[in-house]
Amino acid sequence: MSWTSELYQVYETQCGREFDDGILLMPVSHSTANAQIEVTLNKDGTFSRARALSKEEGKNTVIPVTEDSANRTSGVSPMPLADKLIYLAGDYSEYAEVKKADNTEYYQSYIKQLGRWHESKYTHPAVNAVYLYLAEKKLMRDLLESHVLLLDEETGRLLEKYKIGGIEQKDAFVRFRINGIEEPQTWKNLSLYNAFIAWNSSQAGSSELCYATGKVLPTASKHPSKIRNSGDKAKLISANDENGFTYRGRFVNSSEALAVSYDFSQKMHNALKWLIQRQAISFDSLTIVVWASMLEPIPDICKPAFDEGDDEIFSDNEPAVPDTRKLYRDILRNRIFGERKEMSVNAKVMLMGVDSATTGRLSIVLYTELERSRFMENLFKWHEETSAIRYNSKQNCNYINSFSVYDILNCAFGTENSNGWLECKKELLRDNILRLFPCITEARPLPIDIMKALYHKASNPLAYEYSNNYRKVLETACGMIRKHYIDRKEGITTMAYDPEITDRSYLYGCLLAVADAAERNSYEKEDKNSRVTNARRYWSAFSSRPCSTWKIIENRLRPYMDKLGNRSVKYEKMLNEIMAKFSMNDFIDDSVLSPAYLLGYHHYTNKIYLDKEEEVSC
Repeated sequence: MSWTSELYQVYETQCGREFDDGILLMPVSHSTANAQIEVTLNKDGTFSRARALSKEEGKNTVIPVTEDSANRTSGVSPMPLADKLIYLAGDYSEYAEVKKADNTEYYQSYIKQLGRWHESKYTHPAVNAVYLYLAEKKLMRDLLESHVLLLDEETGRLLEKYKIGGIEQKDAFVRFRINGIEEPQTWKNLSLYNAFIAWNSSQAGSSELCYATGKVLPTASKHPSKIRNSGDKAKLISANDENGFTYRGRFVNSSEALAVSYDFSQKMHNALKWLIQRQAISFDSLTIVVWASMLEPIPDICKPAFDEGDDEIFSDNEPAVPDTRKLYRDILRNRIFGERKEMSVNAKVMLMGVDSATTGRLSIVLYTELERSRFMENLFKWHEETSAIRYNSKQNCNYINSFSVYDILNCAFGTENSNGWLECKKELLRDNILRLFPCITEARPLPIDIMKALYHKASNPLAYEYSNNYRKVLETACGMIRKHYIDRKEGITTMAYDPEITDRSYLYGCLLAVADAAERNSYEKEDKNSRVTNARRYWSAFSSRPCSTWKIIENRLRPYMDKLGNRSVKYEKMLNEIMAKFSMNDFIDDSVLSPAYLLGYHHYTNKIYLDKEEEVSC
């Protein structure tokens, strides 16, 4: 099935259901608007009161729309019920700015359309009340008397600089509340929704073959916008360029190029809007949404396997912190596949990304359909293959975990911002997210440039003012280097120190770890977080010329080893054990180290930490 059919199925299966998040799956022929004024009427159409709305109160007000009004940019296209003052107020010209005082065309168009609904068999008490009230042409006067609108004392016109909810008075959007009916809030009234849907359907024009359903139905000439948010004017389907080359030369008119029924278009777009509101993730102008065919729960693909504050793994009463590969795999598999028995056999997972193409146009930059079982297997594979030993600052312990996509890209392409956080440019984040997602959902190899970017960042610890940022970069680099080697079925893929490894770069990394730990251990307590070891000071040069740079680091390490006294014996022993694994040719080779040296450093640093923990426990 195509993305349109999958979204249509979401609408058909979920419409009418109640969800705890309170986000409405928009009815057909409805949209949202940000309202600034709320007018309360009695059921007989008499005025009760009015008030200004805050931005939060008026946000995402559900309103009925026609095909034309939902897509208006200029011209006169009234909304069926709630709308701007220029459409609703018959006395608008008495108080508005002189240049835009004559709203006769707007008002007449609105009241005529509302009158047709009011006089039809699909009318509603709310429609009757609004029609009777607005026909009296006193909305502006009532709003002024209620102190919702303000006049300039000199001109007797609307005060230009005064705003309601951040919007100028002349552009204020009005919604209605009706006393005496089953649901006074018209933007939440289900029977009003249904009444408009029925009336709007009765106004449908000619029918054509719908390319989506294969049936002859009333087609949509204009398709919904506001897909990513209420202010989004970009559309997924649009062919209004009759004078350009959108379809001219191949088709006589736009319907020959694409004809989609109004009902199908509304349901498909509304389902996408609903999914985006509920569970989308945004990266600048890019919006990604992942959903299962029956909306079964699925893990967040952007997050690591475990959050740092995860109660399940860090609670004393729950499973242990995953500090071994086997334990990590067991907990991870249980977390990802624990709900498999509740899933339907034919369940699928869809991954869809939309981004701005041109002004007013959205493009689908990513779309994938996967069997749910395959999606989960690929997700497990990603978390297992990108995992590394990490430090949990809240629990003050090392554990095994994977990485969020944000951490991967911020560490690879970001710098420290003024708040001390790693951050990369939005454009880089957006573009590289699209390259990472197929690695997660489709088990594709990690892009080598991302691994190399992390390798170079991790080889320059002095570039970071905050040690926790560098630690995060190093851990992330090790996770992605390990993933790189697994993808290519070569190199070092272990998660912890392996004494059997004799790779030159790995061993040099182990030497660097010992030199760093020994010097740091000789510092006074107050200096440990402020001083920079020689290992870190020469790190960048060491990664490029390991043999010659190691001689410098080793010579500068001697005074600190002497300061350690008897405690230096264990470090001397470590250095000797590592040196014994080198061949002479490998040791004197002064060429650039491979990324494996970071794994050696990280693994051996963790080994020193574990050895220290054992000493304390003894």
